[in-house]
Order: sequence, then structure tokens, then C-alpha cells
Amino acid sequence: MKYIIAIIQPDRLDEVMQRLEEREIHLVTVTSVMGRGRQKGVATVYRSHKEAGTLLRKMKLEIAVNSEFVKSAVDAIIEGGRTGQVGDGKIFVLNLDEVIRIRTGETGAVAIG
Repeated sequence: MKYIIAIIQPDRLDEVMQRLEEREIHLVTVTSVMGRGRQKGVATVYRSHKEAGTLLRKMKLEIAVNSEFVKSAVDAIIEGGRTGQVGDGKIFVLNLDEVIRIRTGETGAVAIG
């Protein structure tokens, strides 16, 4: 079992979700987050004053998958999220020791679905 965390551009969310759906990966948690990477934010003009922006709006996807779906999920995120520009995001794949479905008490791979 693996836990995938992806940080992507907000305007790529629909495309990423469509690619995941095509691969029958339905269990996704999405959160709006703020962050920065190499681009270090952007400068904005507010009331004719230039203000340095330090954080950019991003979307965070969290996906728990059984091991056989890891490559498919990562490929879907890359295909849907890539623009070729700085700031496309990152994907983190972590080991997932245990999953428990609260409603039934099922554990492990069965609990993921």
C-alpha cells in the first residue's frame, strides 16, 4: 500500500482528476493549499505598489492506493498536471503501513477499496 501526495497547479486539477478517473482511481482527497518552490512566489501590484508574493495557490491531492495502482496513479498525475513550466508541482510516494475503514473495521488493502 502506498500514500501518494501530489502538489499541482490549480488550473490542472480537472485534467488530473479526469486522468485518475480514466484509470479507475476514485478515492482522492483534494485540499487548496499555499506554497512555493523554485519560483519563490510572484510579485503583484496592489494600489500601484509592487508587493512581493511569497506563496502561490496550489492544490494538494492525497491518494491511498494498493501497490498495483501506484504507477497508474503517478502517470495520471504527470499527464494531467504537466505544462512544462516551472511550478508544475511534485509527487511524493510514501509507504502506507496500515489503513482502517471506520465503518466496517476492515484493514489493509481491502480497506482502500
